[in-house]
Amino acid sequence: MHVPERKTIKRTKILRRRMTDAEVILWSQLRRRAADGFRFRRQHPIGPYVADFACAMRRLVIEVDGVTHSTDYEIELDRRRDAYLRSRGWQIFRVTNEDVYKRLNAVLEGILLHMPPPRPSGGPPP
Repeated sequence: MHVPERKTIKRTKILRRRMTDAEVILWSQLRRRAADGFRFRRQHPIGPYVADFACAMRRLVIEVDGVTHSTDYEIELDRRRDAYLRSRGWQIFRVTNEDVYKRLNAVLEGILLHMPPPRPSGGPPP
């Protein structure tokens, strides 16, 4: 398991206090899903990056993109980040702030559709 860098962990604490309105709305729904067996973490460090939300058990990252993800430069940064995460076995599901505000139920359905099947355990029981 890759240990996150110290500065990444420090940044996660700051990001948790500065969640966007869309992230707060989605987090309120994801927290409730824990009863369904899907435990999400917010502002979860993965290597040098911080995922908005991550279900470690299913290796799914959810990114909530605002207007700061619209320039060519920012799109390229997201592409590199996604490649890094995928190379480490994570799937990425991106939604926009607007999706969360106007189509929250569709976002939640999309998360379920992108949820990979459970990873196999050590083998069949004896």
